[in-house]
Amino acid sequence: MAEIRELSFREAVLEALFIEMRADPSVLLIGEDVGAAGGVFKQTEGLFAAFGEHRVIDTPISEPGAFGMAVGAAMVGMRPVFEVMFGDFMTLCMDQLVNQAAKLRYMSNGRACAPLVLRTTMGVGANLGPQHSQGFYAWAAHTPGLKVVVPSNAADAGGLMRAAIRDDDPVLFFEDRMLYAARDPVPADVPIVPIGQGRIVRPGRDVTLVAIGRMVKLAQEAARLLAEDGVEAEIVDPRTIAPLDEELLAQSVRRTHRALVIDGAPRAYGVTGEIASCITEAAFDWLDAPVGRLGAADAPVPISRSLEPLVRPDAQGIAAAACALLA
Repeated sequence: MAEIRELSFREAVLEALFIEMRADPSVLLIGEDVGAAGGVFKQTEGLFAAFGEHRVIDTPISEPGAFGMAVGAAMVGMRPVFEVMFGDFMTLCMDQLVNQAAKLRYMSNGRACAPLVLRTTMGVGANLGPQHSQGFYAWAAHTPGLKVVVPSNAADAGGLMRAAIRDDDPVLFFEDRMLYAARDPVPADVPIVPIGQGRIVRPGRDVTLVAIGRMVKLAQEAARLLAEDGVEAEIVDPRTIAPLDEELLAQSVRRTHRALVIDGAPRAYGVTGEIASCITEAAFDWLDAPVGRLGAADAPVPISRSLEPLVRPDAQGIAAAACALLA
C-alpha cells in the first residue's frame, strides 16, 4: 500500500517539480526569482541548488522576453515550466501564448508542438489589490490549443503538475496562493492526475455543488452547514477547466437534479456560465431547477482588509444559494 504523507499545496507542487526534473533533463524552470531566492512564495525553494543555473533560470523583469525564451525552448525539444509571479502579469505574455504557443501544432500541421507549462498564482485574500489578485483561467480556456488546470488541494496540485509537464501542448497551471499552506493527504511520489478528469469530492443526493479551485474547500464548509439541515450536497471538482469533464458533471446532476456552480473569479462571461450551459445541454431532462451560478463581484479586487472578503463567495453564501435552489 502506498505511503500517505501530509503535505501542503506548495510542498506537493515543489515535490512534483523535483520528480520531473530528476527524471527528464529537458525540463527547465524559467522565471523571475525562481533561482537562489526560491520564489516569492518559496514555491521553487531548493531547485536551484539541486539543478543549477542552466536548468533553473532567473530572468529579468520582462515577462514577454522570458516567455518568448520558453516558447522557443519548447519548440526545439525542451519542456520549460515558465513561472509568472502573479497571474495578472500574464497579460504581458498573451501574444506569444495565444498567437504562437497555442497555435503552433495547428499552424505546423502537427509537425511541431510547444510542450510548456505556464505556472502562475492568483487569489483573493492576501490584500494584494486589483492588479495582483486576478484569475484569468476563463480567458485562457477560451483559446483553442491551451489546456487549463485549476487544482484545489495538494494531491491534485502535485499530480496535475506532473501531467502538465509531460503534456505535449501548452498547459496553464493556476495556483491559488491562499491554498499554499493548506495541508492534505498525498500519496508517496505524487501520482500523476490525468488532465481533463474531474472528481467527486463528496457524494450527495440533493444538490450538486460544482466548485473551482479554492472554492472546493468553501463548498465543503457549505456542505457541512447544509447537512445540519438535512441537505446532502454532492461536490464536484472539475480540476481542469479545459478540457472539462462534462460527463462527470452530467452524471452528478442526473443523481441530484439540481446544480450550483461556484467560482472565485467574476461571474460575468466566466467559467460558471460555460459549466452551467454544459450541464443544461447534457442533463436538461433531469433538472428540477435552473442551474445556479455564484461568482465574485464584477468589480476590481479591493486592497482594503474590510472590503476584500466581500467580493468573493463564502461558505454561508454558497449554502444559502443551494437552499434557494432546493426551495
